[in-house]
Amino acid sequence: MTHQENLKILAFVGLPGSGKTTAVEYFTKKGYPKVYFGGVVFDAMKQAGIEITPESERAFRVSFREEFGKDVVVNRIIEQINHLVDAGQHRIIADGVYTWTEYKALQHAFGGNLILAAVVAPRRLRYHRLSQRPIRPFTAQESYDRDVHEIENIEKAGPIAIADHFIINDGSVEDFDKQLDKLAEEVQF
Repeated sequence: MTHQENLKILAFVGLPGSGKTTAVEYFTKKGYPKVYFGGVVFDAMKQAGIEITPESERAFRVSFREEFGKDVVVNRIIEQINHLVDAGQHRIIADGVYTWTEYKALQHAFGGNLILAAVVAPRRLRYHRLSQRPIRPFTAQESYDRDVHEIENIEKAGPIAIADHFIINDGSVEDFDKQLDKLAEEVQF
């Protein structure tokens, strides 16, 4: 367990299209290192030789957790965070907490050093954003199916509901950046 008084891990959670990636990019452009939950899954898919599509990704996420445990992704993320801490990093961004199990594991590993921020946006706006993504765009039905899957099967609603901070991302990029500035100030990041 890593306990450092000056360590802060700012973890983002939200449904697809809410703006998590944009929030993470905002902080990584300022020089903060990140760990990426989805990257653990993508790396495992690449190692298995599986093409990444919305369908294959969803199926692989389920089978990956079934085979190696609900905490497989977060355990690898905790290792990555510990390596960053060992390398002298004290402010770390965590991109995409997916499940209640992951939240509990992070909370257990890092306690009060963990700050959970939920990025939320109206469903119609999220689906529009997902349809416009240059990589892995989703149809409205694919977006809805992913929402249902994340809520029912991987318990994503829990981390969103228990978040320390909420950022409503339904306006301009400038408005979103102002909210992220305010968050950084509030959490002394």
